[in-house]
Amino acid sequence: MAVLQREQAQTLLRRALGGSASGGGAISFRDGQWEAIDELVNRRGRMLVVQRTGWGKSMVYFVAAKALRDQKAGPAVIVSPLLSLMRNQIEAAERLGLRAGTINSSNKEEWEAQKKALLADEVDILLISPERLANDEFVDEVLRPIAGKIALLVIDEAHCISDWGHDFRPDYRRIVGVLRQLPRNVAVLATTATANARVVTDVEAQLGGNLKTLRGPLLRESLGLQVLSLPDAASRLAWLADRIPGLPGSGIVYALTVRDCIRVTQWLRSRGITAGAYWGGQDGEARERLEQDLLANRVKCVVATTALGMGFDKPDLGFVIHFQMPGSVVFYYQQVGRAGRAIPEAYGVLMSGTEDDDINAYFRNRAFPPEQHVKAVLATLSASEVGMSMAAIEASLNMKHSQIEQVLKLLAVEDPAPVIRVGRIWSRTAARWKMDRARIERLTRRREEEWAQMSAYMSSRTCLMAFLASALDDPDAKACGKCAVCVGRPLLPARPAPATLAEAQRFLRRSEMPLTPKKRFPQGGLPGYGWRGGLIPDALVAEPGRVLARWGEIGLGELVRNGKQAGDFPADLVVASAELVRERWSGVSVARWVTCVPSLRHPLLVASFAAKLAQSLKLPFHPVVKKTRETSPQKGMENTAHQCENLDGAFAIEEKVPDGPVLLIDDVTDSGWTIAIIAGLLRQAGSGLVFPLALASAAAE
Repeated sequence: MAVLQREQAQTLLRRALGGSASGGGAISFRDGQWEAIDELVNRRGRMLVVQRTGWGKSMVYFVAAKALRDQKAGPAVIVSPLLSLMRNQIEAAERLGLRAGTINSSNKEEWEAQKKALLADEVDILLISPERLANDEFVDEVLRPIAGKIALLVIDEAHCISDWGHDFRPDYRRIVGVLRQLPRNVAVLATTATANARVVTDVEAQLGGNLKTLRGPLLRESLGLQVLSLPDAASRLAWLADRIPGLPGSGIVYALTVRDCIRVTQWLRSRGITAGAYWGGQDGEARERLEQDLLANRVKCVVATTALGMGFDKPDLGFVIHFQMPGSVVFYYQQVGRAGRAIPEAYGVLMSGTEDDDINAYFRNRAFPPEQHVKAVLATLSASEVGMSMAAIEASLNMKHSQIEQVLKLLAVEDPAPVIRVGRIWSRTAARWKMDRARIERLTRRREEEWAQMSAYMSSRTCLMAFLASALDDPDAKACGKCAVCVGRPLLPARPAPATLAEAQRFLRRSEMPLTPKKRFPQGGLPGYGWRGGLIPDALVAEPGRVLARWGEIGLGELVRNGKQAGDFPADLVVASAELVRERWSGVSVARWVTCVPSLRHPLLVASFAAKLAQSLKLPFHPVVKKTRETSPQKGMENTAHQCENLDGAFAIEEKVPDGPVLLIDDVTDSGWTIAIIAGLLRQAGSGLVFPLALASAAAE
């Protein structure tokens, strides 16, 4: 086997980075890069590389993959957690002449072609999401046939393997099983920027013997850090509007929830700032378009959830701002480290608000499924001799799809696993299972400690960069000389302009949400209305609606919550709703009358509000919808099957329906099915278009 020389590897590095393959000395290896490549290519070793964001971990495995292919070795398999990372990497790989393939949830139409190319040795690197390893068909038909040929296995964001990692993912645990099936001479590279000593020890133990760890300093010399305590959302929005236009280049604003991601984006756009909203459940093409817009500086900022995080590579990112405080210092370093990789000055600003504690507690409490959920899923599968599809499990259990999925993922990576999936069918195995309560309590306490550490960062009187590095157990942690603590003053003004603050307060009073009409219900789920086939007929579907606020949210959301508790909604909500209908809801002007969702428990609450709103809009109010039986609260129904079953046959139209489009009023929407069913009944009874308006949404994001 030919030995790769440093000069040869450096030539490949220049090509990968877009430089000349032959000349110029400007591009050279950073400390540790060549040592890692040498270990992988020349010794076929196993390495864990813990280096700061922007150090160039991906360059290590691309150069190694290219060198191995030049030696006639087999392909590299790269396990990457995010599609944004895959897209960045494919472009870099192609500059090296590597033929890259990817199999993930966004390119299902290409899977067959990718599989054939891989088996024909026409793919040099295969990028896969960790979820692919949970797919038996992929493992049997793709991974096993090439297992003996794989030259390099890369585990990107390897902290996801560890229970102690800030972003543990059960699917990553399957990598350990994959490693056992590969020949011992396969080179293995695990990389991360966010691993403290505890995580490193755990990853080393799981990936097995002869693993060498390469660890570098975490100081980011170009990044100026600052913290801002602005408890109310209006102050933070105003600060963003005042400061973002003057910040260098383009950047990312992180928010904890999809709702806030959208709301911050709308606010920035209303102030003339080019911004886009980015979250995990978004259409893949929309996310890719936003990534490209950010890379090309066509937008000033992208407002994102954690979906835009690990691996997104924009060397000249000028700023990263957090609208709310993330759950751990480790998480924060991973995100703020996106900024300033290849520019002399960038900003990392962390804001905190009154909602942070509740949001992070919500995430912590849902990190592991409750024991009763696990027992319910196991009991349901045990009762079936032939196994069950996900839809069948949902129909049998009053649990959300995401809750069932969380349980199945947790159980499937146990060894031995108490459940197994063949195709789309889940079955119970003979393996015994017992909830490891001690482990869950231990990890939950650790998450709480991480949150306390994050709070301590907000009030730190020592260097902010050194605080982050120390939290990651960096032995070289030292004062940066650039953060607001080191220089003894705010890097950016700490308070918004009064006029901007007033505008932000006004915006929050008007920050309604779209209400997407429901269309698809479980097969046989609504026989009481005579609807079959799993779809509400198009002619009976509601128009896109509006929700005035989120339940309990500062401003209107508080008014809805307090009004519901008091048994009477205040006049301010009538005014706000009328304003929305008249001024900001295009299309609803065709409505000719108003009706409401009925209630047997509180018959006057919504009806009284709807009548007042109708009067304000100068439209007649006709309470034509009746409730025929009491139902359980929809908030207690966790999935579509149970939500529909709960409401089946519970509503009827008992009066003549007026002609023309109608405005349908509800107080709080949760599943959306109450509105969908009543809209269908109104259309069936001869009404015109149905425009739903709910005062608040209590649906989980």
